[in-house]
Amino acid sequence: MLLTFVCFFLGLFILVVGAEGLVRGSSALALRLGITPLVVGLTVVAFGTSSPGLTTSVVAALRKESDIAMGHIVGSNVFNILAILGIASLITPLFSEGFSHVDFAVMTAFAAILLPMAWSGRTLSRPEGSVLLLGYVAYMAWIWP
Repeated sequence: MLLTFVCFFLGLFILVVGAEGLVRGSSALALRLGITPLVVGLTVVAFGTSSPGLTTSVVAALRKESDIAMGHIVGSNVFNILAILGIASLITPLFSEGFSHVDFAVMTAFAAILLPMAWSGRTLSRPEGSVLLLGYVAYMAWIWP
């Protein structure tokens, strides 16, 4: 039991240190590359924080456990939007100065596109996955300076 608590708190400490390093490093990267922190947040930070989810979903898909993959994606998005934004805004007000209405519209549009895809036979096919991935690439190309 003691080992479990030690591992938990050590992992939590490493997570906090890593998050601090990610924020500081991405801010420095934005300054060095002459791009806005928003673009770094939408690319480097988003990938860094989402890569464990990508790994989980790919492994689940390879093991034919698609419910875990889809559940993870839907669950983490709901948690990020409701809990993470809620908790962070309780600590300090969050401003979205760099975001345009287009950024929020893109997020909402892709959620709306995903809905019929996920309901169509409850299967997300390769062509539908390609549409989502190409949409992300197009959005990244559009926001990149």
